[in-house]
Amino acid sequence: MIPTRRDLHFKLGPDSVDNWHARGNYLTHFINAMSISFPDGERFFIHTVRHYRDRITDPTLQKAVAAFIGQEAMHGREHEDYNRLLAEVGLPAAELAEHFRRFMGLLEQRLSPSAQLSVTIAQEHLTAIIAELVLTDPRLIAGADRQLSALWRWHALEEVEHKSVAFDVYETVVGRGLKAYLLRTSSMLLTTAGFFGLVLFYQRKLLDADLQPRSWKELSRFADFMLRAPALLPRLALPWVSYFRPGFHPWDHDNRHLLGQLDQLVSETRNYELKAA
Repeated sequence: MIPTRRDLHFKLGPDSVDNWHARGNYLTHFINAMSISFPDGERFFIHTVRHYRDRITDPTLQKAVAAFIGQEAMHGREHEDYNRLLAEVGLPAAELAEHFRRFMGLLEQRLSPSAQLSVTIAQEHLTAIIAELVLTDPRLIAGADRQLSALWRWHALEEVEHKSVAFDVYETVVGRGLKAYLLRTSSMLLTTAGFFGLVLFYQRKLLDADLQPRSWKELSRFADFMLRAPALLPRLALPWVSYFRPGFHPWDHDNRHLLGQLDQLVSETRNYELKAA
């Protein structure tokens, strides 16, 4: 499958990102914390794939890589706008984004190109399985206004659409043998711990800066969301474990039927852009 680069602009306002989740600020800032990591995360993904671009000879994969780079660049741009709004409402988004930028810079300095690519494919799998839940369970972004919902759904749909591109580059340039398997699976363990660790750290920093009152009841609602209903973490477990199968490929789980939502979402978003102009 060759992804398509879509240049969409989402008209978010400060109210879009401030205390928006229906289940309260713990969920609001858990998801906002993910947005903080995206711009530099996307740049890292682009860098790791682009490094091997000259070694790809398959014309279909070359086209898919070009589209992957285009999509990730658009995602990064829109989440930079999102993060600027977080700063506008008094949250430390810029400081946290700088922290994440330094973290990703350390990875670029200390990891080999193949190890960097293994981090990318691990994170792409994590993102793709979270994206499927966003697209199939409205509770994940409940309370989002029209434009914020559209942004998260667009990002999720394109993550599904290009979910195998970096993986296919990895298999082309690193291989499918034992060494390649051990690198990609060990990277998944470290990437999972690092991603959720940083998101929870950023969530705490956002909550500390937020003037909204917090309570044990709200914390309980967050734990319930993560563990019982909709049970985000348990529902991620099985597709996460599938990554460790030696013959794994992202399209083993064929969910491309979800991409049928793209045309309508793009049309609605562009119509909204025209009305807002």
